[in-house]
Amino acid sequence: SIEGRLKRRIVHAQDSPMGALIQSLERVAQSRANVLVSGESGAGKEGVVRALHALSPWARGPFVPINCGAIPENLLESELFGHVKGAFTGADRARTGRLETASNGTCFMDEIGEMHPSLQAKLLRVVQSGEYQRLGGGETLHTDVRILSATHRNLESEIESGGLRQDLYYRLAVFTVDVEAIRDRVGDV
Repeated sequence: SIEGRLKRRIVHAQDSPMGALIQSLERVAQSRANVLVSGESGAGKEGVVRALHALSPWARGPFVPINCGAIPENLLESELFGHVKGAFTGADRARTGRLETASNGTCFMDEIGEMHPSLQAKLLRVVQSGEYQRLGGGETLHTDVRILSATHRNLESEIESGGLRQDLYYRLAVFTVDVEAIRDRVGDV
């Protein structure tokens, strides 16, 4: 099982630079806290997020990733929240969003620092209350989802420049994990 493999790695990593990180992941995985994972590109942030999911009570639920930097702004809202038929040109049928798909599981928002500020307020509502509306719809829907996010950006600088809402940052970064660059932990490779 994934959990068994992770626990074996934890035993072997106790004395490595990753040992403290892995121990803290074990503790925070059991909480409902949203976690923000930061580190440079290629450091292994997604692996940390997948470990958090696998060790959590949400492990039986879905793990739904979305790369906020790879999806154009005008499509990201539909990807996250879904849309109703006729919401925009080409919306010939209703579509379920990733947050709904991830209900009772984990939604991994990779490169959260790339999200356009106009979507951040809508995401904040989901983080605070679990409520959202599909694009073009009026019905309020609810999801019970744990949000894990990752970034290679300095989000404090993004807040200062107005690129990231401070209130969203504090809701997503209840617990933060900084993943060291691989060059600084060669023994873990």
